[in-house]
Amino acid sequence: MFAYALNFPMQKFLQSQSKVWFMAIISMGGLAIHVLLNWILVVKGRHGLFGAAIAGNISWWLLDIAQLIYIISGYFPEAWTGFSCLAFKSLTKFIKLSLASAVMVCLELWYFTAVILMVGGLKNATVAVDAITICLGLQLWTLTVAFGFTASTSVRVSNELGAGNPKAAKFTISVNVLTSAVIGLIFSATILATRKEFPRLFTNEQHVIKETSKLGYILAAIIFLNGIQPVLLGVAVGAGWQLQVALISIGCYYGFGLPLGALLGYKFKFGVEGILSAMLAGSLLQTLFQFLIIARTSWHKQALQAEERVRTWGGEVENQSTS
Repeated sequence: MFAYALNFPMQKFLQSQSKVWFMAIISMGGLAIHVLLNWILVVKGRHGLFGAAIAGNISWWLLDIAQLIYIISGYFPEAWTGFSCLAFKSLTKFIKLSLASAVMVCLELWYFTAVILMVGGLKNATVAVDAITICLGLQLWTLTVAFGFTASTSVRVSNELGAGNPKAAKFTISVNVLTSAVIGLIFSATILATRKEFPRLFTNEQHVIKETSKLGYILAAIIFLNGIQPVLLGVAVGAGWQLQVALISIGCYYGFGLPLGALLGYKFKFGVEGILSAMLAGSLLQTLFQFLIIARTSWHKQALQAEERVRTWGGEVENQSTS
């Protein structure tokens, strides 16, 4: 876990320097080593879960070491000048922002867990939980692609605002939302076209296959929506709106989505379809609020605030148009 935690700040540093391809190469190397270690320890050595844990631990540390060597090797003479006491400047603001970011991400992930727990309280819960697990598993697979847009959007928006270029920040948001939405639409169309077949990839139980197929339409809508949401999440990170989005998530997910799911699933007997529909409704409401915030934002003002943060940390801002 410690190695996993160390990876994130280095990952964000490399993303901010647009060294994405290097990160991809290191990750592919780490994956290859991880597979090899699992084969040696789990398959050949027969160490079971203990061997898998050791393999994962070694892989994460090797990944961290490779990234750290690249960062301190001199490839970033302007961005990395070595450790100094400036790292502790405005530390309180940084901690507040980090905590808000953690809460924002946790609320997103816990929402899915809460939905599964709610489904577990239904009659014939075994079939319902199996069906919802398959659906959310597929949804998380597609979400990994969208999370790539989260990283790129947050980096581009923060960089453009810090450089005093709000027009470029707005353009980045538009392009990424459109691109991610198109990819989400392709995923959704695939789910709709194969809604009676894709459950067979995960189970041979006919009851589970039938129940999962019923959820295909709702799952397709969720996947499309989740093609857009991560981009808006990236905008929030890039602009420093983590606290606002966390509060919106509390209201939309836990104040609206989950209570509606309990009402539809238990009171009106819609079962897993009602709970998943409520999950979709909560996500849709959150997305609408985020779009509203973005539409009403003064990006000129955001750019000025970002420039001030850059100067606070001792950076320099190029003279660009802030119109």
